[in-house]
Amino acid sequence: MEPKKASSSKVKFLDTKPKIVEFLESIRDISLTSTPSLYIDIEGIDLSRHGTISILQVYVHPADKTYLLDIHSLQEKASSTPDSRGTTLKKVLESNEFKKVFFDVRNDSDALFAHYGIHLAGIQDLQLMELVTRSYSKKFVTGLGKCIEKDAPITSTEKVDWSLTKERGRRLFAPEYGGKYEVFNNRPLSQDILQYCCQDVEFLPETLEDIR
Repeated sequence: MEPKKASSSKVKFLDTKPKIVEFLESIRDISLTSTPSLYIDIEGIDLSRHGTISILQVYVHPADKTYLLDIHSLQEKASSTPDSRGTTLKKVLESNEFKKVFFDVRNDSDALFAHYGIHLAGIQDLQLMELVTRSYSKKFVTGLGKCIEKDAPITSTEKVDWSLTKERGRRLFAPEYGGKYEVFNNRPLSQDILQYCCQDVEFLPETLEDIR
């Protein structure tokens, strides 16, 4: 398998209802596949029922494209806007027919349900899969960085690039580095934050295959 480096060259930022419709139309036939095609992550401020959602990232594996849905600007319209067949983002997230992969879905699920009444279904949690298939102690779950370092079939150089991108983004939003989570609400997104948002979901398919 040829490892794929996270890149912003195939990224679409969805901040209008027509763009949401175009995205939904583009994934229409993905529900027919038996393997996961949608790899999802969410960024926000205190991401949970107590905070807010800023961006929902979706990597569409068959198309090799990453979509950043601007939840901060669109709010409820992002999940309720239908395509020509009446499919909405809410229906996609709640459908067992659309196979979706998250890494540690707990806070994402809590936020989506609390703010938009979305009951996630058809989910594979990569963090739990790593725990179940692990051959050593299962006392603690592993973070995404450790999983990519251990399981992603990428080169040492790519792992260094991944870590540097992660660090640049973290320094912009993490309070312990003097950052603020509000950077996820800045428009346009800075290049470092855009790359940070993209790379986590873009590396998930390879990590999933290796864990399996």
